[in-house]
Amino acid sequence: MEVLPHFSHVHPLVFNDGRSHKSEEVYCCACGELVLGPRFSCVDCGFHLDKNCAEAPVEMNHPFHRKHNLKLMTSSPYVEDLVHQDKPISSECHYQELERVQCFACQKPLLESDYISHESRFYLHKKCFELPLEISHLSHRCHSLFLQFNNDHLPCQICQETQHQGLVYCCLICKFVLHIECVSPPPIIEDPSIHEHPFTRCLRELSFNCDACGTLGNYVSYNCSTCSLMVHKKCISLPRFIKSVLHDHPISHKYFVVDNECTTHDCLNCHEEVNMACGSYNCSKCKFIIHVNCALQKAQWYYKIESKDDFDKLLKELLEVGTMNPSFSIRKMIKVGEKMINIEIEHFSHHHNLVLSDEVKERRYCDGCSRLILTSFYGCLECDFFLHKSCAELPKKKQIRGRFHQDPFVLTPSCIFICSFCRVLISGFAYKCEVYLCKEHFCVRCAEIPLSCMSGGHEHLLLLYREYCGQCCNACGGSTDGFSVYRCKACNFNVHYRCAYLLPQTTWHKSDRHGLILTYHEDNDYSQYHYCDVCEKERNLNTWFYHCPICDNSAHFSCVLRDDRFVKRRSKIKESDHPHILMFVEKVYDYPECHKCGDRCMDLALECLDAECKYIIHLKCSKTFQLLKNRRINSVALTVN
Repeated sequence: MEVLPHFSHVHPLVFNDGRSHKSEEVYCCACGELVLGPRFSCVDCGFHLDKNCAEAPVEMNHPFHRKHNLKLMTSSPYVEDLVHQDKPISSECHYQELERVQCFACQKPLLESDYISHESRFYLHKKCFELPLEISHLSHRCHSLFLQFNNDHLPCQICQETQHQGLVYCCLICKFVLHIECVSPPPIIEDPSIHEHPFTRCLRELSFNCDACGTLGNYVSYNCSTCSLMVHKKCISLPRFIKSVLHDHPISHKYFVVDNECTTHDCLNCHEEVNMACGSYNCSKCKFIIHVNCALQKAQWYYKIESKDDFDKLLKELLEVGTMNPSFSIRKMIKVGEKMINIEIEHFSHHHNLVLSDEVKERRYCDGCSRLILTSFYGCLECDFFLHKSCAELPKKKQIRGRFHQDPFVLTPSCIFICSFCRVLISGFAYKCEVYLCKEHFCVRCAEIPLSCMSGGHEHLLLLYREYCGQCCNACGGSTDGFSVYRCKACNFNVHYRCAYLLPQTTWHKSDRHGLILTYHEDNDYSQYHYCDVCEKERNLNTWFYHCPICDNSAHFSCVLRDDRFVKRRSKIKESDHPHILMFVEKVYDYPECHKCGDRCMDLALECLDAECKYIIHLKCSKTFQLLKNRRINSVALTVN
């Protein structure tokens, strides 16, 4: 029988070569792990060391610390050394220095109470210095808890937070951790501003589903017997009302939500199902719902609203945002039935008055969004300037949903830029960030990024996934990896954000003299018809396409829609490397040579307005395009008519 005397134990240890059975599980008193192989054990005390720990050298050198040898210790030397070497020092001394220093054990400022200082600038509050090295606790009745480092970054079983530095009370066998300040949690928490009844602590090893946040809880809970609520300690103080960057309106916390109060049971941030019987944040105005932990995921994503009155006031302001910071003033109105209609306005983006019209007789493009005008619009009677009615009524300031700061973006007219969300080159209105260094620009479409939408290509509600990796897009057939995608999880239906939200329902192309209509399903079974009439290549029956029902022409939408389609033709710009004003034109005849590359200008180009100059370049050859593409600049101002 091999016997080993060991410095960590008063009795000799006996070698055991057998393997432990489940009925006689033992744990190593050095590393805390289950012993499954040879071990050394004390027959008197039940003290065990696995073979590796028992034979570990008492002293060794290590490449991470070359100056001195490292000694094997049975406990942390800091607290024991302080007992003999240091004395309490009043926290009134060295005030400025103490403001920056924290207690090694609890990570709280030293100014909170008297402290002890080690020669190596190791500090402890006097109360932390006096903490016992081993305790028993009602929330963990099977083993003692020892004061030590939280090396595994385990969450505290009372407050559910993870403390990455300092000391905690821990049971390594069960991976159970308590923060120092959570060892004696308050037995009752009573605050009428949070909840009308008191919450009472329950120190039992009991798993539960938190009624406030909907996630699993273990061990310690706080209970309201009046409301039959069982919650985490940290969830007692959840803010009742918040304004989140993920939603246009303020949202409120509810302990349960019924079906008619939300559009979908899926969280509109993480897209996992929300347990309707537990707590969540909800907007009754929009039937929006989100997990508590998703809404509060990062501090910069939300701010707290103090009272119900403040909540109602903010909601009212946001619902009236269009009238609070309008982009136009009214010049003439008429009454149609019970409704007043603005028939003439003065818009901040143009120097002439604009008149309302419903007559769409020719192809006109909006100077706000650069899209084709097919509905009511405001037009200038003196120059080539038009705005959709909806674009004319855009607010001058707007918070962009999903951008992680609360300050509004400012509507800026007459510029050409690359949208920060859809990455498309656009001329017209931009919502610009003028507060932070990000200097982001959003087109008027992406400024209204919906977290959910309906599409003619699918029967169910689609939810926005900001970055998705999965099957190909059902609209274009392209990869969805890393793109923003609208998705129906139940049907595994996915479409790119750009396909679902940016494709026009009707468009024109030179290959067809009628309007082409976005079509989602192929009704013709004859294979000879499944070709694109623009590129004459085969079409995929399972993807969307544009179709003319009069001519029976069909085309890939990638063949019909070009990357420069949101740059309004005939808008003007001043390039730094040319003395005259240039105008965006699309050449459909003559095809002159580009002054930069020498190739023919058969698509969008910049042409000099000086008739004698004869200067023309491709858009892609222009200095403006290159600067925008390489992100050297964020936008360039267009020349106003």
